[in-house]
Amino acid sequence: MAPLTARSTIREWLGHPEGGPRLEGLLESVEVPAEARAQIAPLPLQQLVALSQGKLPQSVVDDMVRAVNDGEIPEAEPARGVGTGGRFADRTVIVTGAASGIGRATAERLADEGARVIAVDLSEERLQAVADGRPGADLVAVAGDITAQADIDRIVAAAGPRINGLANVAGINDDFSPLHETTDAMWDRVLEVNLTGTFKLTRAVLPVMLAAGGGAIVNVASEAGLRGNASGNAYTVSKHAVIGLTRSAAFMYGPQGIRVNAVAPGGVATGIPFPATVSEAGSARLAPFQAQIPTLATAEQLAASLTFLLSDDGVNLNGVVLPSDGGWSVQ
Repeated sequence: MAPLTARSTIREWLGHPEGGPRLEGLLESVEVPAEARAQIAPLPLQQLVALSQGKLPQSVVDDMVRAVNDGEIPEAEPARGVGTGGRFADRTVIVTGAASGIGRATAERLADEGARVIAVDLSEERLQAVADGRPGADLVAVAGDITAQADIDRIVAAAGPRINGLANVAGINDDFSPLHETTDAMWDRVLEVNLTGTFKLTRAVLPVMLAAGGGAIVNVASEAGLRGNASGNAYTVSKHAVIGLTRSAAFMYGPQGIRVNAVAPGGVATGIPFPATVSEAGSARLAPFQAQIPTLATAEQLAASLTFLLSDDGVNLNGVVLPSDGGWSVQ
């Protein structure tokens, strides 16, 4: 039997004679409900740190690994599914939301595959941590707000005269409110970041791609862009609109060699916080449908979908909305 590590899946831990009881106790301590076990089973143990949103420190995971390995932490194994060569050598790709979650995983994978990455997020400190984690990679950190035109101008300037790809990942959650409860502030902020920011940055990048005769753009939509029972009013509207933006741009710019596609994630274990207060009515209505999510994905698994569409492997795909959701969309 292979040693258990932080990269071993929760299913592997639960099936281990020594690791199983330890993990059961841990899941109870961080209040993971029994009905959620099937959804998180394919995730690596390490992902619990992000999912816990601060309740579970890294030291607890490290102690568990030591406990089942005679006090030692086994040598790290390569990350699963990351890196397939130099698909992005000599290419410049902008990635928003790059300081955490799907954006960070996408920026890191692109850098690992040879890209010059313009990593964009609000937090300069967290962006620098991403860059520091990839010594030797061509990863340029640009702190900026994609809803502010001055910051968009800086992002495009940092990329330089050639932009081969754009991954619009940055986004925020709503408070699960149904339409009659949605405040102006919630509506404006969610639409501003999720839709208007994506629109403005894409608008700024397209002339560079048109001048070069091609490029690839991938927008992060959501399962909430495909159905009405995945999130609240503002978020659902914003992601439906992102799909409309994707399809319109794919139609308009396809003849100029620019492919525009979208990824629609389902449940992703990134630990992204929701607003401090969520709608009781909306949460109650959504709960039984969210419980039907077949499995949670890691940010790295979503990055695989994004980089596929950005790469030449997706050469014949334009205007596609790829449900990277573990099969949720077929239920």
